[in-house]
Amino acid sequence: MNAFDAAAWFAISPAIALSAGALLLLVLDLSPRLVALRRPVFLAALIAAAACELRVHAAPPALVLAGMLRSGPTTAAWGLVFLAGLLVAWIAAQRYYLEERAFQVEHDVLLLCATVGMMLMAGAENLLVFFVGLELLSVPLYALAGFQRGRSTSVEAGVKYFVLGAFATAIFLYGAALLYAETGTISLARLRETGATTPLAVLGTALVAGSLFFKISVFPFHLWVPDVYQGSPTPVTALMATGTKAAGFAFLLEIAFLLPAGSAGVVVAVALLSIAAGNLGALVQSDLKRMLAWSGIAHAGTLLLGIAGMLAGDPQAGGARTASLFYMAGYVFTAGGAFALVAMLEVETGAAVTVESLRGLARRRPGVAAAMAAFMLSLGGIPLTAGFLGKYLVFAVAVRAGLVAAAVGGILLSVVALGYYLRVVVAMYMQPEAEGQVQPVPSRGLALLAVGACAALILVLGVAPGWLLDNL
Repeated sequence: MNAFDAAAWFAISPAIALSAGALLLLVLDLSPRLVALRRPVFLAALIAAAACELRVHAAPPALVLAGMLRSGPTTAAWGLVFLAGLLVAWIAAQRYYLEERAFQVEHDVLLLCATVGMMLMAGAENLLVFFVGLELLSVPLYALAGFQRGRSTSVEAGVKYFVLGAFATAIFLYGAALLYAETGTISLARLRETGATTPLAVLGTALVAGSLFFKISVFPFHLWVPDVYQGSPTPVTALMATGTKAAGFAFLLEIAFLLPAGSAGVVVAVALLSIAAGNLGALVQSDLKRMLAWSGIAHAGTLLLGIAGMLAGDPQAGGARTASLFYMAGYVFTAGGAFALVAMLEVETGAAVTVESLRGLARRRPGVAAAMAAFMLSLGGIPLTAGFLGKYLVFAVAVRAGLVAAAVGGILLSVVALGYYLRVVVAMYMQPEAEGQVQPVPSRGLALLAVGACAALILVLGVAPGWLLDNL
């Protein structure tokens, strides 16, 4: 049987489009005259991949590549989320690098390769395929985290991410090996049939889940996040915070069946501890990137409550998957837009963005301040934003599954987040400029347009979400 039949080529067409774009970018880099085509080629690859994802979304679900890869509306929806995160990160990078400008082609190739890895992770129906996707995502991100070689913090972030990421990968492989030794298969379909209830299989499942918890950055696998996010180039941080988290949750939703019966309580505990740790850690931060890194841990904990609801028996079929997809779609534009705005301000001022540096921003740059306020309010879950509706959908999954106390606890812990999100809004609108504050050179063009589009989209998703929910 030919694994690469017409259905397989159709299913992997988005990844092929991105891979072709990456190869073409490397060819363009051979001649200085062709480098000017870098941006059009990158955008063409992204648009082609998005068009392929839309075609896959309209097709019925299918298993391809001898049953190793899933294809259908769900994987296509995740793919579009990844592509949106990629676009935001790429736009944020256009004027960000100075000393590394000569290596911009390599930067773009790494971004494309990382996104291909996300697509494989989301569609994997086999632990080996997931591992290939995981490495295709992780290795480019290791390089991107340390891309600014002239900054010690960037090099440190790259080394930390590499060491800890390699450790997490080893845990995954060890867990997968235990599952194979006990069940004789690494196919998710076969594992569903045979079950994984023996002690050795449960240990393997725990190790696989632990490696995924590292990727989605939940307690107690979260301590690397603030240092790596702060040290990495901000456009790279934007992709880490959105795409990597989305890919991890996409696969976690598919292998949650491996977790033993009654494990919902453990997942609830991890979720609530993640929300608490993330929000309490963010409360004491002044650097905006570090604050957003801690808050990302809390958001991962919130999403994990949806997984717990699914394990506890949510009566609505696919409720957790729909909630997670909507949450991550909103998070891409919210957190991604916030990091893109931070990158824009870093370029303008040449310094790190802190809460102190945002004082009086509403008087100097009312449009930029309004966008930042929209991002903060959405991350805080204020009504009429995508963040509010995303949290509502996730908590609804927990409530339907009978985890009312967990949902109430998650809501109360989420209220803590307003303490630091509103601090940014207060600094921009209610505090005077600090003495000696660096006056930025205002940005124009693509970065400003992208930030404005992200702010508009989170409001559209908060007010009229039907167009997205109906297609998830």
